[in-house]
Amino acid sequence: MEEKDEQILKTADDLREDIRRTEKEQRKIFSKGIALGSLMTLALCLLVFFVIPTVQMRRAEDDLQQMQQAASKQDKLLTPAVLSKIERLQKVIDTYYYEDVTDEDLVQGLYKGLLEGVGDTYSGYYSPEEYESLMISAKSSLSGIGAVLQQDPDTMQVSIVHVYENSPAEKAGLLAGDIIVQVEDIRSNTMELSKLVTHIRGDKGTKVHLKIYRKDALEYKEYDIIRDIVDVPTVSGELLDNGIGYIRIVEFGDKTAEEFADEAKDLTKKGMTSMIVDLRDNPGGMVDSVTKILDQILPKGVVVWTEDKNGKRKEYTSDAACMNLPMVVLVNENSASSSEIFAGAIRDFEYGTLIGTKTFGKGIVQTIRQLSDGSAVKLTTAKYFTPSGENIHGAGIEPDIKLEYEYMDPDATEYDMKDDNQIQKAIEVLSK
Repeated sequence: MEEKDEQILKTADDLREDIRRTEKEQRKIFSKGIALGSLMTLALCLLVFFVIPTVQMRRAEDDLQQMQQAASKQDKLLTPAVLSKIERLQKVIDTYYYEDVTDEDLVQGLYKGLLEGVGDTYSGYYSPEEYESLMISAKSSLSGIGAVLQQDPDTMQVSIVHVYENSPAEKAGLLAGDIIVQVEDIRSNTMELSKLVTHIRGDKGTKVHLKIYRKDALEYKEYDIIRDIVDVPTVSGELLDNGIGYIRIVEFGDKTAEEFADEAKDLTKKGMTSMIVDLRDNPGGMVDSVTKILDQILPKGVVVWTEDKNGKRKEYTSDAACMNLPMVVLVNENSASSSEIFAGAIRDFEYGTLIGTKTFGKGIVQTIRQLSDGSAVKLTTAKYFTPSGENIHGAGIEPDIKLEYEYMDPDATEYDMKDDNQIQKAIEVLSK
């Protein structure tokens, strides 16, 4: 019995020892786990507090570098001497100018002056109100007088190149070729065209006063024109004899490509087998608009491409679908910008004959960027090149057949294309 009790006690002692040994091993494992967990936590903390701040630091350094570069440029522009002179000029204005001028007017003038410093007629600054009005001009319906205007980039002279039928301008007696000398009390050659037209447009029923110079007139003509809603179709056409379709494009707006497609489709149904596209006095417009029309006309290829000062190139292309019609394009000295893109592509693709006089010569592209306060900046951002790689800025495009315009019935009181020598020449070319 004692022997048996001794064995039981021994077994109990062994069991307790096994338990103590197991607990000790578990504590070691737990301690190792805590240590490993602590190391991993420390490593993670180091990752969070070292790696992530390093990335943020690099980003901050990049931001700081950009800010320093911008500040460096700003320091070169807004030097203490410049800021001091601006302050002196403001004091001179406040002291001696005969009317009160608000600080906001002077600030807006600073912005405009900065853009004028670029020395580019086509670049400029627009206040929020001016930008809103500029965007309205891109719409097909607006309240105004119903005339297409063009400005000479050297003299800043503004002329009327087209008067819409049944428009306030036509009813008042304005004619294509008239030169706008003054709008209200604004001399037209003192303001960029896109800003001047904001003073010509206005609410329906309101009046705008224009002073006009007309060739051979003995004195200036003055008109009070009542503004009205003007639906501005940019494309018109008709079918002439021998299946010749005539399509006139007065400018390239947001709906012009759609209007051209509809007109071409309608004339095709009527039997059009060749086409005259009249771009005379077309001042241009949207690049996307003209390239969409060229896509309808031309086979696969690059129709125009642009390049900025960093050499970045953007190509506008046409797919394989095309109209495949004999074509004449009429141009003159007022055919500019997008009109020249059109004419240059037709010429380089050898897809038609250009008739008329050398085009205007505007081979640069403007981009408008709106700022966060609603104002905007228009800048010349690139040159454009015809498919063959020619930049026509300042040079224009020479027609294949040079022919000065002549209206063959000087005594006529109404226009008839039968007396338009350039249209008649186009019909002659297409009839061969």
